[in-house]
Amino acid sequence: MKKVNGKMLAVDIAECAIFAALMVAGAYISIPVPPPLVPLTFQTVIAVLAGLLLGAKKGVISMAIYCFMGLIGIPVFSAGGGLFYVLKPSFGYIIGFIFSAFTAGIISGRKGLPFWRYLVGALAAFLVDYAVGIPYCIVAAHLNGVSDLVKILITGNLIFMPKDAVLCSLAAILAWRVLPYIDRGRAKIKQK
Repeated sequence: MKKVNGKMLAVDIAECAIFAALMVAGAYISIPVPPPLVPLTFQTVIAVLAGLLLGAKKGVISMAIYCFMGLIGIPVFSAGGGLFYVLKPSFGYIIGFIFSAFTAGIISGRKGLPFWRYLVGALAAFLVDYAVGIPYCIVAAHLNGVSDLVKILITGNLIFMPKDAVLCSLAAILAWRVLPYIDRGRAKIKQK
């Protein structure tokens, strides 16, 4: 975050807060699946959009704020909140959101790039979330006494990948089209 002036700092804080709030909304807009499976939410695409639209630094900050809020007990996760949540199989994806936003932001979190950079950034970020989430899910499920880990891998993780790949591809289109307008708005604020 560049500390150009007080107005720009306020905009940076507001942008991070908006994406943290979107993650909360994304957790509650979910399709429940039987325990111990991971609930179907739209948070992966929100984390990717945070990186694409805010850049790596602010994207990470917004996702870390969301994670911190849940860990201190604010019920922002799909099944509540609290420190005990680290034992849930889905917590790996929450950690993955931070890395996902970073990846999207590093690869394509700035204006003027060709569309393919946004698409690569979105898909790489989506894969990073799953690369963190799947192993965590398998280990947590095993520690919680789940014996059929292959079933967990397929029905609790892999089955959601096509949905998230499509949504993250759509997020790349959105970011590519919207980011120039966002940057123009930021430039106007800097000039004031």
